[in-house]
Amino acid sequence: MARMYSRKKGQSGSKKPTKKTIQSWMSYKPKEVELLVVKIAKEGKAPSQVGTILRDNYGIPNVKLITKKSISKILGEKKMLHEIPEDLMAVIRKNIMIRKHLEENGQDKVAKRGLQLADSQIMRLVKYYKSAGKLPSDWKYDSEKIRLLVE
Repeated sequence: MARMYSRKKGQSGSKKPTKKTIQSWMSYKPKEVELLVVKIAKEGKAPSQVGTILRDNYGIPNVKLITKKSISKILGEKKMLHEIPEDLMAVIRKNIMIRKHLEENGQDKVAKRGLQLADSQIMRLVKYYKSAGKLPSDWKYDSEKIRLLVE
């Protein structure tokens, strides 16, 4: 699928295994995997980082196959998820960095365009998360308040 604002194709990346079965060499039980997820999350890692660490260090290719729950659902049950979803927070951080750059370099047209794109992406994500119930319906994006929250 093509990118939204440039006519380029998407980025290549790793793919999930096509088999939807637990590998024979897996020795972890579902409860052990849940405890590992919680332990790694307590170290301050985001859900995507937890999955990467489990894959690279522990040899667990897919948490959902073993536990029948996603990492986010496991962390949600343990009340360890952040109020703002991870992908929205990443775009907000990007937006803040662009704003800091524009304070010093006001004539940077490319950065201004990047700021517009980041703002529109934030608005789309907020709209989605409000409809999905992951953000409160009265939540508003205010760049100055969010800047204090992130920093």
